[in-house]
Amino acid sequence: MSLDPWWRDAVVYQIYPRSFQDADGDGEGDLRGVVQRLDHVARLGADAIWLSPFYASPMADGGYDVAGYTEVDPRFGTLADADALIEAAHARGLRVLLDVVPCHTSIEHPWFTQHPERYVWSDRDGPQNNWRASFGGRAWSRDERSGRWYLHSFYPEQPDLNWREEDVRSAMADVLEFWIDRGVDGFRLDAIDHLMKDPDLRDDPPASAPPALPEMGECATLDMRHSRNAPDIGEALAVLRAGAGADALLVGEVYLPADRLAPYLEHVDVAFAFELLHAPWEAAAVRAAIASALSLQGRAAWVLSNHDFPRLPDRVGAANVRAAALLALTLPGPVFVYQGDELAMADGPGREPPHDRAGRDRHRHPMRWDDDAAHGGFTTGDPWLPAVQVAGGSVAAQERDADSVLALYRDLIGLRGGLRGGLRFVDTADGVLAYRRGDEHLVALNLDDRPRPAPAAGAIMRFTHAGRCASGSPAPLELGPGEGFFARI
Repeated sequence: MSLDPWWRDAVVYQIYPRSFQDADGDGEGDLRGVVQRLDHVARLGADAIWLSPFYASPMADGGYDVAGYTEVDPRFGTLADADALIEAAHARGLRVLLDVVPCHTSIEHPWFTQHPERYVWSDRDGPQNNWRASFGGRAWSRDERSGRWYLHSFYPEQPDLNWREEDVRSAMADVLEFWIDRGVDGFRLDAIDHLMKDPDLRDDPPASAPPALPEMGECATLDMRHSRNAPDIGEALAVLRAGAGADALLVGEVYLPADRLAPYLEHVDVAFAFELLHAPWEAAAVRAAIASALSLQGRAAWVLSNHDFPRLPDRVGAANVRAAALLALTLPGPVFVYQGDELAMADGPGREPPHDRAGRDRHRHPMRWDDDAAHGGFTTGDPWLPAVQVAGGSVAAQERDADSVLALYRDLIGLRGGLRGGLRFVDTADGVLAYRRGDEHLVALNLDDRPRPAPAAGAIMRFTHAGRCASGSPAPLELGPGEGFFARI
């Protein structure tokens, strides 16, 4: 790893292609639509984009059920469209990360019938053990064609690959090499704590304490020491690193607390800091989550929302989204911004019947580009999910407002490049989180629901609400609920 890689303090913008921009009027976003909106990402100041899956898929899990790793699903376009997107992003100075799903395939992937040895099977007529699927229910289902029972850590339509098979390892390394050869700059590796399981497929014992991170369904009732996170996980990760090459950025989605990430960081560059994503919006809890991730020495990837979890207004409260932006964009290390966060988009209603059985449709509504256009400028057709209103207005509306959330994101990302040094917490009033960045800058946020004293600071570089405190003004002595500042010391 380079001493100063490009991603060290990068801002990575997550694009969920199905909801970003529809270029052909069929109601679903596509790769050509992404190209049409790349200037927005570039103006934001991002360093890279991360694209959620656009591979061939029956869409049982929003594209995370892959039926062809080197094919583009027709709803998103063609391989030529993917090449054009990579080229267009690079022309704007944006690096490109793809989402790779190495844990499982779609049950409709040709491998499932042509190479059944690449999957995990029970040796009996029934489930092999007591393992539970992440979305609920048992983690074993019967294959109607063969009569055998297969393992699925997620939906039954997503059979798990057997990463103890050399054939699986070489095939997945080839997938990464295929996309590297097409010009991508790295990968977000999905659910990699599920890659290696106990070789004897032993039962998970009952849980003796609550899980370190929130779990769905019955998973919280078990200590998942055998179904996930096997001690020899490094063998699988080394294969992924070899396929991607030494220079590619590898971002691990590892659903574990920071103190259990060391084996993953031997091979991936950074891992998501899920403790911060799930932390209650309280000063002590947020401080503890940040402190835990800082132990990774710059290898934490900060994230406050994504396509799987509630959007910021729903998680931290609408009054706190500006403070959340200030927090994320002043932490040391790479930060990931989910499309729409820069507008303070909230969750939508989803739809009935749902596309996603786990209830995540509400986090995936289309981007709001122009309030004067049909469906917010997302599509000329009928959108796959409703194009909901945004309280602060569309991109077009917020571009006209110097005190919009969009303006805050652009300003903070612009200032981020001047941050140097590590992070040191500053003791302050209850309910206030404050920290120094190096010897020159101080960040302070009020996470309380009442006005609180602010720590002493010099001139304001950016206040959460520019209309209340202009840049260059003296730092205030008090912060209202949801307020914060980035200031000189």
